[in-house]
Amino acid sequence: MKFGATTFVTADGIRPDRLGPALEERGFDSLFIAEHSHIPASRESPYPMGGELPGVYYRSLDPFVALTAAAGTTTDLRLGTGIALLVQRDTIHTAKEVASLDTLSGGRVIFGVGVGWNKEEMRNHGTDPRTRGALMDEQLEALKIIWREEQAEYHGKYVDFDPIFSWPKPVQRPHPPIYIGGNSPAALARVATHGDGWLPFAVSDPAEIRPQLDLLAEHTEKAEVTVSGVDSANRAVIDGYAEAGVQRATFVLRPQPEGEVLRQLDGLAEIVAAYR
Repeated sequence: MKFGATTFVTADGIRPDRLGPALEERGFDSLFIAEHSHIPASRESPYPMGGELPGVYYRSLDPFVALTAAAGTTTDLRLGTGIALLVQRDTIHTAKEVASLDTLSGGRVIFGVGVGWNKEEMRNHGTDPRTRGALMDEQLEALKIIWREEQAEYHGKYVDFDPIFSWPKPVQRPHPPIYIGGNSPAALARVATHGDGWLPFAVSDPAEIRPQLDLLAEHTEKAEVTVSGVDSANRAVIDGYAEAGVQRATFVLRPQPEGEVLRQLDGLAEIVAAYR
């Protein structure tokens, strides 16, 4: 079983060019960085985890810029978006950002995507929350065409463009692995249709997602599973995920000063070493 870290990157926490090698040196295989372009000042959408929205959501750096910084100071670390809010992004620009990061990193990108939960944030980007799932399906189809074809074109209800040239093409062929975030039935169906991996949130009892893993195996044999936000204090939960066939688990790192993060990583490194 492999282990990674998932975090927001902020200006007052550890820098990504320092976090990347710290993870790599301690045996972690991946870094997943979250995304929010902004937080609307007036918000009705409830925070999915309950309670008040944590302050890091207001202060996050762009994940592709942060991952590029981490790429420059690492050699093997997988670089993931965890998750990119695809429905709030321009499809053609996103294709170039992902391909550029994959090129600069030598083919280490994992493209984690999701539809998001903050409806006010979506609307500010011109996205109708009611059709965000259908929009993302078309975006994923269009991205693959842009990455694969010399002249790419796509004509859908929500994504529509005539033939274009777009380089670079990703190092990973036909494209970087696409991990679909979310625990809903719609997310699981999207993995089978469009994804190369599933990126669900961790739950307290791994047995709860066993039926979903079985269903996923019925529809596709290719999908890898990375569980995000596993409780590092509960080895039984980690064992349960390993026994269920989960390929990777990530621990949540709070954006803190470098010294505090390194101390947390030193403790987590013992867990990583135990499962090698």
